[in-house]
Amino acid sequence: MAFLSSLPGLAAIFVVSAIAVWFAGGRLSASTDALAHRYHLGEALGGVILLAVATNLPEIAITSTAAVSGHLDLAVGNLLGGIGIQTVVLVALDVARPSPLTSRTTSLRPLLTAGLVVAVLSVTVMGTAVPRSLIFARLTPEDIAVTAVWLAGLVLVKRAGGGLPWVLAKPPPKARSKPAQTNKSFLDRHPLSVFCAAAVVTLAAGAALAQTGEAISTSIGLNGVVFGATFLAAVTSLPELSTGLAAVRMDDHELAVSDIFGGNAFLPVLFLLATLLSGKPALPEAGKSDVYLAVFAILLTMPYMAGLLFRPRREIARLGLDSIAVLVIYVVGVGGLLFVGR
Repeated sequence: MAFLSSLPGLAAIFVVSAIAVWFAGGRLSASTDALAHRYHLGEALGGVILLAVATNLPEIAITSTAAVSGHLDLAVGNLLGGIGIQTVVLVALDVARPSPLTSRTTSLRPLLTAGLVVAVLSVTVMGTAVPRSLIFARLTPEDIAVTAVWLAGLVLVKRAGGGLPWVLAKPPPKARSKPAQTNKSFLDRHPLSVFCAAAVVTLAAGAALAQTGEAISTSIGLNGVVFGATFLAAVTSLPELSTGLAAVRMDDHELAVSDIFGGNAFLPVLFLLATLLSGKPALPEAGKSDVYLAVFAILLTMPYMAGLLFRPRREIARLGLDSIAVLVIYVVGVGGLLFVGR
């Protein structure tokens, strides 16, 4: 027991939890794809709601644990920092394709989802200026506004899934059709069971990451915001990387992109959860570094919005021009975070 409470023991639990999150993420992607086809959700809506919420279960666990223990700085840093590093996951997915990922999506619905990320984050930044006294029944106007914008965006994405009043002049190559299977696997027969089991593993591992991450940051004397926005956010983005790679292997590029942007749009909604659990307004407690991270996430989203619109096919070192821009912005932005005061 003494070993588990030591720094090496905490690091070991942290690593094991991260591995569990990684393997559960692959099952989440496959089961979500099966559920989307069975219940006719569509790739975009499946990524925006079902897969996005499931892959963010570690963030839900971390936010809940941090809010209950009063460490709102860790929760805020993980949520806003997680948006930035999850966007960078698209860079890794770009490397796995023979052409830029944004040029291979079959519609512009992911562009609408990316716009939802910008809208939700804009309201989040505005919410940091709301007085702390505006809270009733553990609800604040800024948390309600963020949730309302997210829900309105889901309605628009759903409508776009039913067809847009225009078509692409030169549609990208369609994903390969899946070969017919004569012997269905357990996943094909019971996708909901696989999804729920993977979600439980992800949630439990996320709770372990939250507790050990908080203890590790305290032991090494690292600021909660910096730790939450870098190391913790990187580990909790493993489900997105795992599910994204699985979707890319299935040639389901729209699901891969929609999962990332859908998850990014959902994360600020968790400020409502943090406020409900802690009894304190989460957004008005945000410092300079938190606002910095929110605007930083908006900047990281913009190159991919341009990529989804113009669909450039030029590559440099197996990366599209939009991914290169995101990588540069991320490196510069994380470096700047070290000079931003709380």
